[in-house]
Amino acid sequence: MSVKLNVASDVTSLAKGLAVIRAFDNFYKPLSLVEISNNISVSFANTQSICENLVELGYLSKNNLNNKFKEVFSDPIFLERAIDDLKAINDRDPATKGFVFTLLFSKGFAALQAHRVANHFMLSKHEVFAFFLQSRSSVVYGVDIHPSAKIGQGVMLDHATGIVVGETSVIENDVSIFQGVTLGGTGKETGDRHPKVREGVLISSGAKILGNVEIGKGAKVAAGSVVLSDVMPNTTVAGVPAVSVGKPMSDKPATDVDHTIEDS
Repeated sequence: MSVKLNVASDVTSLAKGLAVIRAFDNFYKPLSLVEISNNISVSFANTQSICENLVELGYLSKNNLNNKFKEVFSDPIFLERAIDDLKAINDRDPATKGFVFTLLFSKGFAALQAHRVANHFMLSKHEVFAFFLQSRSSVVYGVDIHPSAKIGQGVMLDHATGIVVGETSVIENDVSIFQGVTLGGTGKETGDRHPKVREGVLISSGAKILGNVEIGKGAKVAAGSVVLSDVMPNTTVAGVPAVSVGKPMSDKPATDVDHTIEDS
């Protein structure tokens, strides 16, 4: 069966559509969080076309599939996480020009919200759609997050291109991850085999964290590092393989977004 799954623009709308209705009133004036929250529920108008394409797989009826998307988008927890992610980018990224700018142009934000939808499908045993969204998000945004990965809120994926997050990865709240980061395995292991990134961690560009290792709360991983073992809380690591080189200047380097290495 030949199936056309042309939903790249629709997946994009999962994030970009959140405030489009209001965006052009004053493009650079950030919306209040209340306004964003009020508009999120109507922002996914293009999900109908997603349903029309996916239903061709014969997995669910169109109505059931449409209801599944509505279920995600009306979930207060989903909305809360999306808003916290928006706030994180607005607070940490000096290049952003407010919430609307982030909604329209941050592919890291868009990829993360697409993952949240895919994760919902995964948890509700609709794996076909979960993996479909993962695949499309990877193509559209250049970000590959396994639908089973557990990701908290207040997370910033900055630039985002080339980020890979494996199946059993855990990313807690208030984490910042930059382009080219891999949270992967070390080979052909099965089971729990991916990194656990605790609250407040900063992972700089190009870092590779491999295996079922723990990056402790408030730690910082320097750009280009290869981490193969646990990192203690409030520790800065750098190098290949990464070793401790000092301590971050604050308890939450993710919110400071300072990529420099402190003097020991």
